[in-house]
Amino acid sequence: MALADTRTVILGSFAFVVFWVTATFPKFHALPIGRTAGALASAALVVVCHVESPDQAYASIDLPILGLLFGTMIVSVYLQRADLFKYLAKALSYRCRGGKDLLCRLSFLVAFTSALFTNDTCCVLFTEFILAFCKEKGLPPQPFLLALSTSSNIGSSATSIGNPQNLVIAIKSRISFGRFLVGMLPSMVIGISTNTALLLAVYWKQLSTVVIRKAEVEGEIFPHAIEIANVGNGNPVADIGNRREHDAMKPNLVVSLQRCRSNGVDNSGQSYHVSQNADIHEPSSDGSSSGSQVFVLQEASDNAEKKAVSEGSQQQVMNVAGESLEKHGTTVIQLDSPSSIPPLQSLPPSGLCLEEPKWKAWKSRVWELSVYLVTIGMLAALLAGLNLSWCTITAAVILIVLDFEDAGPYISKVSYSLLVFFSAMFITVDGFNRTGLPETFWKSVESHVRINRFLGTVLLAAVVVLLSNIASNVPTVLLLGPMVAAASRELPGASETKAWLILAWASTVAGNLTLVGSAANLIVCEQARMSRRMPYNLSFWKHLKFGFPSTLIVVIAGLPVIRG
Repeated sequence: MALADTRTVILGSFAFVVFWVTATFPKFHALPIGRTAGALASAALVVVCHVESPDQAYASIDLPILGLLFGTMIVSVYLQRADLFKYLAKALSYRCRGGKDLLCRLSFLVAFTSALFTNDTCCVLFTEFILAFCKEKGLPPQPFLLALSTSSNIGSSATSIGNPQNLVIAIKSRISFGRFLVGMLPSMVIGISTNTALLLAVYWKQLSTVVIRKAEVEGEIFPHAIEIANVGNGNPVADIGNRREHDAMKPNLVVSLQRCRSNGVDNSGQSYHVSQNADIHEPSSDGSSSGSQVFVLQEASDNAEKKAVSEGSQQQVMNVAGESLEKHGTTVIQLDSPSSIPPLQSLPPSGLCLEEPKWKAWKSRVWELSVYLVTIGMLAALLAGLNLSWCTITAAVILIVLDFEDAGPYISKVSYSLLVFFSAMFITVDGFNRTGLPETFWKSVESHVRINRFLGTVLLAAVVVLLSNIASNVPTVLLLGPMVAAASRELPGASETKAWLILAWASTVAGNLTLVGSAANLIVCEQARMSRRMPYNLSFWKHLKFGFPSTLIVVIAGLPVIRG
């Protein structure tokens, strides 16, 4: 395709520049409208300026990709409700032997989960846990945040549902889920191993200096409002008080206290939920109200929390001083003034607020198991070569039906702004392609990036990495994908499938080069900066110092083992 007329080239290029500026710098002072609105503005320019007709613009929107994105987001919402990532976090911290052990576990676990549930989802759900764990263990957060962002990008390269650019490649190339996985898995394993080794080499000294604190109970971090400390050799105490700085957190603190074996009577099966509206007196074995009791601190269930707490009540915070009973694997606290602890809800005549019936607990477990089985079935269908988008949409519908309640609150958690962004991006990129500039650029480098030679493959990867950090990875794939595939068909000994997979590998790992190279990086950065537990600024330069060498080494290390 030759260059279009001057008017089309100028207007199409201008629309693409608007898209690029707002996507790369969403708070750009000259146009601070954000990524989604910027993409819509650029798409409107393409149509209004007659770079392409309205029918051509609608035809350029790839509905299978949007359907695949929508389905995976719904499935991720229900997996989060089923506590999958909570269990993964527990597995991450189980019998952890220190910073180096945690870093290795984090890298490989995040890589695996990103391949199945997208890199952005993993970054959203793991960032706060990592910061809390680092605070409790006295570990530096920087290597773990870098491990989270870089490993999620590398891991997501293994499957066609791991990240948006892979979705585009899978739909455009018609490569099946299983073939994509087989072709990319060796590169992902080598890449994540190389990246982890680099992290250990760079941060070895920092990870060797660890201050162990006693705020962890069996690998779980207590909620924000509860702080554990040792009070010398004296008895631990509990203090109830108001703290205004926690007003921005949940409107109420809910704590479940389970009584231990006391005075020879086993009351371990009784649970007490406490809040603020009245006094609660625990009967002792002789019927009198005791002034000091021993409890085990547990996390209250979300359902009980929502039902029991009144909306207008003022939050109270418990600062608990406790000591770990390693023998029983839990933390026991002694309350000197239990009468000051008010209940969550009206208590039965016995003065106790009993736990939910066992059948409800079993119902919850069966539902969680159903979510996992449906997800496994979806992955099996994808491996069998069924339609990508309709497999994920069908799995999402099954989960909605199994939940058997209004799905509105969960469907509303879908990132519709991302779907709008993609729709507008398809129009903008198609309009830019009509200028003829991308093809002209490709012809100037095509003779040097032939994938039937290793040097040509490296040069192609370098071009993709560079463009992915300039124009973002999804537009780069949309612009270069068809041309790279067409060129590979004309080369002796070259594979079109391998050309698409090289594009997937280079464009995905390219996200690790700079902080703005990937949405996953920005998610980790922003969540860490806004964290209440342990705010941390992962700056552009901190990321670049590790991201630049890591990206170059990992990309080159993974190229030879891509299987087409």
